[in-house]
Amino acid sequence: MICESCGHRNAPGREFCASCEAFLAWEPEEGTSPPPPEPAAPDPPAPTPPTPATPTPAQPDAPPPQPPPPTAAPRRPGENADQAAPGPDAWPDSGAPAPAPEPTTPPATSGTPIVCPHCRTENTPDRTLCVRCALLLDPGPPPAIRPPWWRRILNRGPRQSPVAGTRPRRGWRRPRVGLPIVLILLAVGIWFALPHMSGLFGLAKEETGKPESVPPTECRASSAQSGHPAAAAVDGFNNRYWAPKETGDGIGEFLECDFAEPVRVMKLLVFSGTSARKDEFLTQARPARITVRLTSQEGELTTRSIRLRDQAGEQTFDLRGSDTVRARLTVDSAYGTGKDRRIALAEAEFFGRRP
Repeated sequence: MICESCGHRNAPGREFCASCEAFLAWEPEEGTSPPPPEPAAPDPPAPTPPTPATPTPAQPDAPPPQPPPPTAAPRRPGENADQAAPGPDAWPDSGAPAPAPEPTTPPATSGTPIVCPHCRTENTPDRTLCVRCALLLDPGPPPAIRPPWWRRILNRGPRQSPVAGTRPRRGWRRPRVGLPIVLILLAVGIWFALPHMSGLFGLAKEETGKPESVPPTECRASSAQSGHPAAAAVDGFNNRYWAPKETGDGIGEFLECDFAEPVRVMKLLVFSGTSARKDEFLTQARPARITVRLTSQEGELTTRSIRLRDQAGEQTFDLRGSDTVRARLTVDSAYGTGKDRRIALAEAEFFGRRP
């Protein structure tokens, strides 16, 4: 196998040149044909037996026979005429035969051959790529993997000594007691937070737990019709209702409730009209918008405007108030008002948490 790049002669069966590591083509390119074989030189004629010498007249000496003209050496596929090996005609006519070309041999190398890990082919020690599969013979050590931060903290490893002749760099060093200090501070923080943990858990329970009913202990109104007192709106029955004394739109009429102890109000449930039944719901006027004012134990006021739907049944609204001791519901507008009609409120129920 002759390399087309450097002309090195390789052993049969190799795929890469042993000198320049170029790929060796083992088949001729398409469209080319191998050179024709050289014709065999004719055998020299057999010598004839000598005949008895007869005296002949003296003749001049005949010139010696000339050798046949040499034929041009065949070219390899892909080689032009300028790159062909020089023939005998290129040598000067000195009367001596042209020297034969010396075969090129790979340089001798000493050492243990390198075995390819892929195809198990032995390569010379100076090779970088395998002569058969072109695999990298010595990829080198694998890249170092940096350990995670927690492993670097717990296992710092041995300290590297400075190289001889160099001055160690002086800089800030991370203290080795950093982790114990952090753990001590964390334990101290937990110790001081223990008295407040119950309050935090109680607050979480209030925010995520289901609120309970907190009925008021006393209820009064701006005015009340006979048979429909203010207490009828907080007695837990939705077939009895509170109505003011005067007929009309009822704007400004209010219902006020007191709690025996401060409560945390979270929701308000309202039954509008005279009853939860549809056939009795429209017999009187119904509040359309009311203003809820909550008074805390310290005298702080929390006000919210609520719009009611004109339909029978319960309507629930979110209402937030801390340490509430009093709640007032004031009518701002109404549905179905008339000359002989009064505002009717069947039920108002508060939900929250007791201390």
